[in-house]
Amino acid sequence: MIAVRTVSIGLLNLLWLAESAAFAQTAPASGAPASAAIAAPAVAASSEPAAIPAATALGSGHYPALMESDPGLPTHTIYRPADFGALGDYKLPIVVWGNGACANAGNRFRWFLSEVSSYGFLVIAAGPIGAASLEYSLPLDYVRRPMRMPSPAQLPPPATHSSQLIDAMNWAIAENERAASPYFHRLAVGKIAVMGQSCGGVQAIEASRDPRVTTTMVWNSGLLPEPSTMAGGKTMTKADLGTLHAPTAYISGDSQDIAFANANDDFERLNSIPVFRGYESGIPHGGTYRQPGGGEFAGVAVAWLQWQLLHDERAKLMFAGKNCGLCVNPRWVARSKRID
Repeated sequence: MIAVRTVSIGLLNLLWLAESAAFAQTAPASGAPASAAIAAPAVAASSEPAAIPAATALGSGHYPALMESDPGLPTHTIYRPADFGALGDYKLPIVVWGNGACANAGNRFRWFLSEVSSYGFLVIAAGPIGAASLEYSLPLDYVRRPMRMPSPAQLPPPATHSSQLIDAMNWAIAENERAASPYFHRLAVGKIAVMGQSCGGVQAIEASRDPRVTTTMVWNSGLLPEPSTMAGGKTMTKADLGTLHAPTAYISGDSQDIAFANANDDFERLNSIPVFRGYESGIPHGGTYRQPGGGEFAGVAVAWLQWQLLHDERAKLMFAGKNCGLCVNPRWVARSKRID
């Protein structure tokens, strides 16, 4: 069995307690996000850190993960444990990911996805490995300034498409059966999670109609009120929420997050499946993805995947019950339906 991420059981409660003293000593400047005191220092555009080679394994889990391309799937980026020998008989569940802005750069969320993979998951992101600078920086408007949700007509054509998440599933399942593949019989092909951020979250919703999907996580996202093709697939409407068939979680920042209202509305409309809704105060649309270890969002992702794909009862405590880890954390607001 894989252990729950260190900050998992009461994960964010324990983390919050440990950080509270430091927060008091280094309170954020007026107007800064509440999490600024515990986040990595902001990186100025003129002083970005040196690029970390893709082959450098990252993540705090038992299986530090490297980032790589595969000639059999050149349109994607793969995150996988660097040492397959350390896995023993354990088989990796599959996680497919759609990038924010539907960006065609699979390293855009490297810190977050490496952290997830290091806990024993094969993660496949849409888009090839792009410039290293993409791993560190976001436009300041995207991170800090409240934004108005554009109309579907204002959205540019997406650089990736929902079908690429299905392509990733198909490739992984095929690799599990290909004798010459490094993944030969190393994958748990019956355990598949679909995730995505912002535009990629809409891609995740569309791809989750696939009956092979075990669980879905929608990050800083939700379907637009109007019909939209922003995910690069079919025209999506709120009626498409009816195609979600597996436990689903919506995670976002607070009301300054451009997708906050959409996520709330999706949650209200979903009544036939287990669904969790959580958001962190002081966090905007850019989330915590580029903080070391992916920040608190990575801890939430790992715990949800451990619960849904590995049936880890300790990880479940973050989400289930009135005193769930996120429910009692003062930085978070959490609601759920059909989750015991």
